[in-house]
Amino acid sequence: MNYDLVVLGSGPGGYTAAFRAADLGLKVALVEKHPKLGGVCLNVGCIPSKTLLHVAKVISDVRDIADYGVYYEEKNLDLDKLNSKKDSVISLLSKGLGALAKKRQVDVVTGVGFFTGTDQLTVKSMGGSTQLNFEKAIIATGSLPTKLAGTADDPRIMDSTGALSLKDIPERLLIVGGGIIGLEMASVYAELGSRVTIVEIAPNLMSGADIDLVAPLEKSIIKRVESIYKEVRVVGVEPNPDSLVVTFDGQGAPAKAAFDKILMAIGRVPNTDSIGLETLGVNLSENGFISVDNCLKTSMPNIYAIGDVLGEPMLAHKASRQGKVAAESAVGLKSVFEPRSIPSVAYTDPELAWVGLTEDQALRADLEFKIGVFPWGASGRSLSMGRQEGITKLLFEKNGGRLIGGGIVGANAGELIGEIALALEMGSDFEDLGLTIHPHPTLVETIGLAAEVASGTITDLYLGGKK
Repeated sequence: MNYDLVVLGSGPGGYTAAFRAADLGLKVALVEKHPKLGGVCLNVGCIPSKTLLHVAKVISDVRDIADYGVYYEEKNLDLDKLNSKKDSVISLLSKGLGALAKKRQVDVVTGVGFFTGTDQLTVKSMGGSTQLNFEKAIIATGSLPTKLAGTADDPRIMDSTGALSLKDIPERLLIVGGGIIGLEMASVYAELGSRVTIVEIAPNLMSGADIDLVAPLEKSIIKRVESIYKEVRVVGVEPNPDSLVVTFDGQGAPAKAAFDKILMAIGRVPNTDSIGLETLGVNLSENGFISVDNCLKTSMPNIYAIGDVLGEPMLAHKASRQGKVAAESAVGLKSVFEPRSIPSVAYTDPELAWVGLTEDQALRADLEFKIGVFPWGASGRSLSMGRQEGITKLLFEKNGGRLIGGGIVGANAGELIGEIALALEMGSDFEDLGLTIHPHPTLVETIGLAAEVASGTITDLYLGGKK
């Protein structure tokens, strides 16, 4: 079986690469070890987690609407129906990918693929082995959850995949890791009835985001979980028949505590073992990630790599864009991956999103900058929603006023961050954003208002003095 291009892995990066290459006239094979296309993101990541987060948000909204004089009865959880709905969303999207592959005449090969040469890939399945010969290949095998060293092999110790299978709602749940995955799952399980404890080894939750933006999120989460311990590590887990006894190290945390289940959310590692990288001889970084140039080409001229196997940030939208660049480069088009920004989003409640430089990064880089912050307590739209905890924050170069970064904490921050990302890519300054007429009353107008704060033209706040 001979192909112009073989793509190993069918996540957002892999299927995007395969489809783009097919649209450009290549004969393409898409290799996936699981029965359904879509990779981790669709099957056990982004899509199921956002489905469950939607449910958690509705439960929260129903409770909060009591402040407006509207009351509902206590929730009655049908876990089987919830799982069925989640799985139906996954199935619908996966079938859609299969249909798109068929229309493009992309051959989907199901099985475990590994390189047996610089122009050969072997795929093993229940039916035997198949050899695919190729001119070029794209590695898009994604990442795996990191395991805590020394942790016992116990089904009650879950990774994100296990947490999203939602087999039951544990009475007491420990989440190890206060990053995006940990806090999203804390939001889900807390609203579904678990007593949740979060442990984070770093001084702050959501490392990488500015502390002032994380603060409203932490204030909201602490109301719904049992405990949050920062600068605390798990040093041991003792499985008992009726519980998991965890030993902690750090101030403020108990020496030991018992939980029904534990979710490990301490990061991810590249899924590059057993795919034959030693056969290819591609260069790896010190951390085991694949090294590529700005065309996503590895040290082997006919092998490309995209997505999580390249390192942080491990985000589906990054992989998707890289998939297009790799496919176009493989065809011979002049295409490079050089984004000015890649947005990050935590779909918690409230949501937290940021893009470009954070204030901390700008300070460490010794950049001269000015900040425009608009508090949602002065937004008519947020007040009407009862969500005045939000903040919109923009960073601009001190000289010239060009936008260099921004972040939002608040309702629908993940939707709003797109305007800031576009403004960064376009090289916008505070006047471009401030002079853009935003609809009123909306949450998105807080972006324009934050720019007005930076320029000194704001009238919705009083900053003092003539500017």
